Amino acid sequence: MNTAETVQRMEEITNRYIQELDNFSMEQLIRKPSENEWSLGQMYVHLINTALNVQLRNIELCRHQSANEAAEAAEAEGKTEAGEAIFRNGSFPPVRIQVQTAIPDQPLTKQQIVEGLNTVVRRMKEAEPLLEEISPRHTVQHPRLGGLNAKEWFELVEMHYRHHLHQKERLKAYLESSE
Repeated sequence: MNTAETVQRMEEITNRYIQELDNFSMEQLIRKPSENEWSLGQMYVHLINTALNVQLRNIELCRHQSANEAAEAAEAEGKTEAGEAIFRNGSFPPVRIQVQTAIPDQPLTKQQIVEGLNTVVRRMKEAEPLLEEISPRHTVQHPRLGGLNAKEWFELVEMHYRHHLHQKERLKAYLESSE
């Protein structure tokens, strides 16, 4: 998939996430199925924060690497086996992935979620034309996937949003069954 297609798919999936917000009250968005699980709202906040503070930030880190840093990154290990598989398949496996990550805050309003989702799309549109200028040798390590270049970090945003559709459906079913 080329970067323009990635932006188009991000716009489509973001619109889907935003449209579905209308189906839920704020009380539903912050209701958790259990103490150990996130609410639907927390899932939205996670997607926004990960895109803005990790994935898009790492594109900038790739962009501003010096030649020495790029050489060191190239000498470091490339993608892991899991990273190779995910990029070869163009998606995460359709299973629950438990990672140690900070528990996202509950959203305060639906508008906060909408603005965050739209900010991610806007930032992707700003980053997309810059990707061609960034050497694929410039990488930043992902804890599970290994060294990713700017285009891979860019694709990862959309893959991550798509992967969380499974969680959204699970949480939606929980909310519908608990009414």
